[in-house]
Amino acid sequence: MTKIDSKTPQGPLAEKWTNYKAHQKLVNPANKRRLDVIVVGTGLAGASAAASLAEMGFNVLNFCIQDSPRRAHSIAAQGGINAAKNYQNDGDSVYRLFYDTIKGGDYRAREANVYRLAEVSNSIIDQCVAQGVPFAREYGGLLDNRSFGGAQVSRTFYARGQTGQQLLLGAYSALSRQIGLGKVKMYNRHEMLDVVIIDGRARGIITRNLITGKIERYSAHAVVIGTGGYSNTFFLSTNAMTSNGSAAWQCYKKGAYFANPCMCQIHPTCIPVHGEFQSKLTLMSESLRNDGRIWVPKNKKDAEAIRTGKLKPTEIKEEDRDYYLERRYPAFGNLVPRDVASRAAKERCDAGYGVGTTGLAVYLDFADAINRLGKNVVEQRYGNLFQMYEKIVDDNPYETPMMIFPALHYTMGGIWVDYELMTSIPGLFAIGEANFSDHGANRLGASALMQGLADGYFVLPYTIQNYLADQIQVPRFSTDLPEFKDAEKQINERIDRLMKIKGKRSVDTIHKELGHIMWDFVGMGRDEAGLKTAIEKLRTLKKEFWSNVRIPGKAEDLNVELEKALRLADFIELGELIAHDALDREESCGGHFRIEHQTEEGEALRHDDKFAYVSCWQYQGEDKDPVMLKEPLDYEFVVRQQRNYKN
Repeated sequence: MTKIDSKTPQGPLAEKWTNYKAHQKLVNPANKRRLDVIVVGTGLAGASAAASLAEMGFNVLNFCIQDSPRRAHSIAAQGGINAAKNYQNDGDSVYRLFYDTIKGGDYRAREANVYRLAEVSNSIIDQCVAQGVPFAREYGGLLDNRSFGGAQVSRTFYARGQTGQQLLLGAYSALSRQIGLGKVKMYNRHEMLDVVIIDGRARGIITRNLITGKIERYSAHAVVIGTGGYSNTFFLSTNAMTSNGSAAWQCYKKGAYFANPCMCQIHPTCIPVHGEFQSKLTLMSESLRNDGRIWVPKNKKDAEAIRTGKLKPTEIKEEDRDYYLERRYPAFGNLVPRDVASRAAKERCDAGYGVGTTGLAVYLDFADAINRLGKNVVEQRYGNLFQMYEKIVDDNPYETPMMIFPALHYTMGGIWVDYELMTSIPGLFAIGEANFSDHGANRLGASALMQGLADGYFVLPYTIQNYLADQIQVPRFSTDLPEFKDAEKQINERIDRLMKIKGKRSVDTIHKELGHIMWDFVGMGRDEAGLKTAIEKLRTLKKEFWSNVRIPGKAEDLNVELEKALRLADFIELGELIAHDALDREESCGGHFRIEHQTEEGEALRHDDKFAYVSCWQYQGEDKDPVMLKEPLDYEFVVRQQRNYKN
């Protein structure tokens, strides 16, 4: 059986990264000019990696599907970015950030990677401040912090409710400088459709120019994937409409392992679904849980009256409100991790206490915060989030509690990478949300931005040199090589097959059907029968897609429906892999909740004796079940425990 080698360095946990850097291979400045690196994606991971590698002297080709690199989905992140600066002197440390992240991920992440993430977190803040990112500051001038779920310290740096936007503008400025210097060639509106493998190594990609429809070939000595997650498999998610898993999926089909695909995060504070014609959901930042209190009516009659419009939430007396997170988890209260908060909301709604017209909502109430702090302070902290909520819901959250409900948000699973962020294909690296490495079964809030920038600024620039050090004698690859021609031929055949179907169903109707299957059977609560049903339904849907989809227009032109169809074909297959992984993992952990495996109190029940591993799925061919390999998660420095947020 194939052995999975994580390449984790030996030695004490706190010294692994230092020792790795001290002994890695380097590429001297003159030789860096001889090496080309493709970076796919311009979110926080992709932009920071492209800028950093170019600054070091490598020649970088950077690709994004957006019309500008700064429109990558990282721009939508709201609440903040974690770092163990301990400015508040409240007991934080690198080790505590590491432990909170491991615990928050329900002990299903690789120890060494998570410690390295915590270790470099402080450097990220220094880097971003130097770039001019306008973090919030206290009166004395120090950077301000706020609390986030899964932690009892204040370690989250923020710029109101638009932290992702400000961080991305910082990375974009660094990237723009390198574009101006000619070290980065930027390819906007280009979508990667395949990775090209030559003699077992990643040596290039095939793209589609989204404006002209032209299929193009690009070669390099190494390829870096920073294309985000795959939550849009569920159709309705907080991700941008164009966010997709296709780049990662093509890597999987070329031999890269796909790790923990079932680890999908449900975010607890999202604006509820308001209609059948909705195509995406809007996130309300987790930072709102700092000052907002989550509740539902204690009495079902009150909940029913609210749902029928006979009662307003402000008319419910304090003693008739159930602040259920504060009741169930007194030590953490409203700041429990996302998976815990999401399941608790679902449990209350399923029990008949939900609000909103459908009963699929709970309240996030700021009345106490406004009385305690004053409206001006609340407005300073969250004003743009309140404004966004009011625009969408047409209700004033300063006067009426917000309504929220869990929604698909982030994916912890992704392309498997080792300690060096390299996939199982030599020369193919994956960074940020596109890989699986740091969050285990559940990501804590404000850790996505931390990981994306850690990978791009402070990890990949070291580890990729270790790979490229023996590639300096390798000449640049011609895109006329048979491997490039064959990859392009297969893509053209796939596109031609899609265009010839001329069926009766639009891409979106099939994607919505996919979303219903995924949410109903592979969503917040999963069981064996439902997952087996999902696999059968997904196989039927795949046949329906390939026989009855309708794509208007021409392939050799701007064609948004073709773009969506190519991504949907991958989403359907990805959905089946998610279901396979969820079926195999007969335990509950983090965002993966198997109904058959829960404690008496309804909490996730892990089985460490059987499932303390990373599930690494290997592609076997079209319409064949994938094979799973296991990377054991042998913890040297942490003792696994049942997660406890009550005391």
